[in-house]
Order: sequence, then structure tokens, then C-alpha cells
Amino acid sequence: MAVENIKAAIEAVLFSNGQSVERSRIARALEIEEKQVETAVNELIADYKEQKRGINIIKLDDAYQMTASKEYAPQIRTVMDLRRNTPLSQAALEVLAVVAYNQPVTKAFVEQVRGVDCSGVIGSLTAKGLVEEKGRLELPGRPLLYGTTENFLRCFNIESIDRLPPLPENDAEEKSDEAQSEQNKEQAQNEDAEPAENSTKDADG
Repeated sequence: MAVENIKAAIEAVLFSNGQSVERSRIARALEIEEKQVETAVNELIADYKEQKRGINIIKLDDAYQMTASKEYAPQIRTVMDLRRNTPLSQAALEVLAVVAYNQPVTKAFVEQVRGVDCSGVIGSLTAKGLVEEKGRLELPGRPLLYGTTENFLRCFNIESIDRLPPLPENDAEEKSDEAQSEQNKEQAQNEDAEPAENSTKDADG
């Protein structure tokens, strides 16, 4: 397939899908190598930028999505009669930062870092599609683990979690200490639970 045809095919796939499409899926559909997909997408992005087009392609981890250029957001809202989303509160931004930089994390970890109950905020971030459940921690009670979503990457215009801006050095050290403290606490709870279980077995014996 000619290079121009590859670029046109990728445009068609992304436009028709409306959501992000993994690079591997595009490669299989076009029967080409993933490296060729990456090269073609980068060329398309450069073309759109040079021509000042109203569309763009963004990268989300190993996937791509066609979007409208953010410069035309006001006009899009007017045509589609969309209201501007309510901005995130300071509390929501703080919780989101804790999750993003430490994921996967439990609610208890987030609350220890912030010092307040975070149930409502985590629920709100989940409803907005910025945070999602990532499994359970293998400790007593099996608490839920939370992490960020693809929508988080899209909203903050970053390709992957690896592209998050670095934390200030002092903040990074504090987060590391807090993470270690929470891990030690959960391990201690696990160890406390085991003797209790053994005592019960001895009593039954």
C-alpha cells in the first residue's frame, strides 16, 4: 500500500471509530507493521499542524484518536449547544494528583495523604471517567485499587502516565515516605490478622 494510501486509510479508520484505536489494531487492519502506522500518524499530525486544520490526532498510550483542535472549542460548544464542564474542585485535583502519581492506590492511602475522607471525591472522579477501579489489594478486606483512565490522558492532553510532569523534589520525597508508611501499616494489619486466625484454630482444637 502506498504511503499516501496508508495515511488516508488511517484517517478513515480514526474518523469512523470516534474513539481511540490501538496501533496494533490499525496495523492488522491495514496489513502493515506498527512502525509504519506510527510514522504515518506522525506525518498526519505534522500535515494538520502545517495546514492549520481544525482536526488533530492525539496519542493515548499505544492508541490514537482523531479530535477537533482545541482552538475551536467555543464554536463547537455553540453548534452542539454544549455547556462548559464544571471545573474540578481543589479537593478533586488533589485526589487526582495522588492517584495519578502513585497508582494503583487504595482509598485509605489517598485519605492518609490528604488527611480527610475522600469517598465522595473518588466517587465523583469515577463518575467523570477520570479514575477507575484497577483491581483489589491482596490484604484483609481486599480494598479496591484505583488508577487513572484513558479519559484522564485525553483531558490533560498527555500521551501516557510516564509523561506526567515531575513532582517538586520535596513533594516527591513526602509522597514516597507516605507510600512506605501506608504499605507498612497495611502489612502490619495483615500480620495482626494471621495470629488471630491461628488462635481461633487453636481454641477449636
